Amino acid sequence: MSTIEAKYQALSSRLDEAALRTWAAAEARSLGRGGVSMVAKAIGMSRTTIHAGLSELKAAPAALASMRKTPTRPRVRAPGGGRKKLAAKDASLFSDLDALVEPISRGDPMSPLRWTCKSTHRLAVELKAKGHEVTQRTICDLLSQMHFSLQSTRKTREGGKHEDRNAQFSHIAQTVAHYQAAGDPVISVDTT
Repeated sequence: MSTIEAKYQALSSRLDEAALRTWAAAEARSLGRGGVSMVAKAIGMSRTTIHAGLSELKAAPAALASMRKTPTRPRVRAPGGGRKKLAAKDASLFSDLDALVEPISRGDPMSPLRWTCKSTHRLAVELKAKGHEVTQRTICDLLSQMHFSLQSTRKTREGGKHEDRNAQFSHIAQTVAHYQAAGDPVISVDTT
């Protein structure tokens, strides 16, 4: 095992990808001509990645500071880097999910208190049948973005027609929105 490979084995589990890239670039620079190829061969890292690390080493400290998340923790990737959100790549995902949950959703559509009777697993299966590449976890995230609660209610039979029913739901929705805006939790209990 080469010295470079031994160093890589010692560091690879302790450093993030940006730090490893910078370390590999520093190793390559210290070896001089042919160093990039030697490091790439020893640790299996792409030459392009090592060259990116060399560019980062040459960058001014001000340029590196602009990539930081916080003053003490640097970003691993440049802003906008990483995998794109599934909903951004699949334009019809939200509308297809909404079509699946809307007929069997409960609660006032204008209220933040909505839930669906279908399980996230079942919704994922139905969306896959429509050609979407989704998982149950993705469905949970999407429903949360659509302001659906993932905890269903036990009540399945809605109350009768009372003259103040709409006013009651409007009052509840306004109160809930007020408390949620303040960052407070909300619990809704409906009894008969």
